[in-house]
Amino acid sequence: MQTNSQSDLYRLLPSVDDLLRHSEILPLIEREGQPAVVEAARAALAQLRQEITAGHLNNEKTVALAIAGLPEGIGQHLHAAMDFSLRPVINATGVVLHTNLGRAPLAESVLRRISEVAGRYSNLEFDIAEGARGKRDVHVERLFSRLLNQEGVTGIRTVVVNNCAAAVMLALNSLAEGGEVVVSRGELVEIGGSFRVPDVMTKSGAVLREVGTTNRTRIVDYERAITEKTRLLLRVHRSNFAIIGFTEQPSLEEMVALGRKHNIPVMEDLGSGALLPLRSMGINESGVPESLRAGVDLVTYSGDKMLGGPQAGLLSGRAELIQQVRSNPLFRALRVDKLAYAALEATLMEYVRQNYAAIPTVRMMLMPAEEVRRRAEALAAKLKSAPHVRVEIITGKSLIGGGSAPDSTLATFLLAVTASSLSADELAARLRRNTPAIVARVEEGRVLLDLRTVFAHEELVVARALLEIGR
Repeated sequence: MQTNSQSDLYRLLPSVDDLLRHSEILPLIEREGQPAVVEAARAALAQLRQEITAGHLNNEKTVALAIAGLPEGIGQHLHAAMDFSLRPVINATGVVLHTNLGRAPLAESVLRRISEVAGRYSNLEFDIAEGARGKRDVHVERLFSRLLNQEGVTGIRTVVVNNCAAAVMLALNSLAEGGEVVVSRGELVEIGGSFRVPDVMTKSGAVLREVGTTNRTRIVDYERAITEKTRLLLRVHRSNFAIIGFTEQPSLEEMVALGRKHNIPVMEDLGSGALLPLRSMGINESGVPESLRAGVDLVTYSGDKMLGGPQAGLLSGRAELIQQVRSNPLFRALRVDKLAYAALEATLMEYVRQNYAAIPTVRMMLMPAEEVRRRAEALAAKLKSAPHVRVEIITGKSLIGGGSAPDSTLATFLLAVTASSLSADELAARLRRNTPAIVARVEEGRVLLDLRTVFAHEELVVARALLEIGR
């Protein structure tokens, strides 16, 4: 029960209307609008009432001081309420495709292109030459055709939906609804967010036909499972885990030969979807061109992983299969907007130009460890004036991440940082409270920063944050 003294203190608090007439509040109303300021004023007053109830404000003097600080408190509540939730961060984890941090950062040319398209009308579905309605596919189809139709591989078409799970579901629904899809038990994967291949297949209307075992599946297992109900042979790339030891898996060429023998299409859910030959670069990951050269009829993959573009689900394959996919009513429900097309077109243009260094994820993956070390040494030198921070450069491993190349790492050098008055977790939390937030790893009592995934223009921000902590 409230005491009389508390009731008296409550009555000292101004009303919301009184606060809205305050000279320091009027500029906030002009900038953010009255409804937002009213909400912030109510929140600030509620906080003072809680402090009175808790006994933190227990006399007229303390309440008067708190009331004097109300304009500042309202400004703080307003800032918290009106600040953007989705904000840029500095990725110092060394995970190139960090799913929690938005996966692939986009190239500068992509950002410019998005800005050009977003702020104006565009020919998204308008054929300028004919003056009639067009198709949005054309903006990237021509580039995919140039990149994927190579020697020995022709007639490849591509369509775009909003992510790879959607691409898989759309393909299965278009090509195998009501029929069976044969897939190895060792490929029934679960991706992030508890999305599982069997669940996606169920929603597509296709019937799962499991063959083989977790670690060993032979081509004869697929052949024995084929019936008059079989509509697809499916290979799911193990993009986020690896099976080693006593294992067996038929090659893509064997699966394609089996599909040709029984006139059944072969589909591969590749997941990551690189357009460059990553294995020649020391990264154990399959690419889209390799799958198509092996004769796979339809490949599904992501736009924001190895490709280094926006979130998208891409389906590339034989023209007649792509046409079936495109004719599915679900295609319209899963299609992407003008911003995704603008970003994807600009990303693909860099591939056509062979300007791979312009694509941040490709540049990061190809960055030599010695370059990372030089950058780490330069940043460490800037921190010598911070007496309470100790920095050591150690060897380490960068990860590809994003459910890609699970058994491949990149040699790197790490800044191992400790602070004399802070634990490693506290230091990492302080870095996250920086603007922009700096996200790092914590291992063995140290904060580890990998500059492979830090843009050059962000290094000064990292240095300043550590200098402020160290002083």
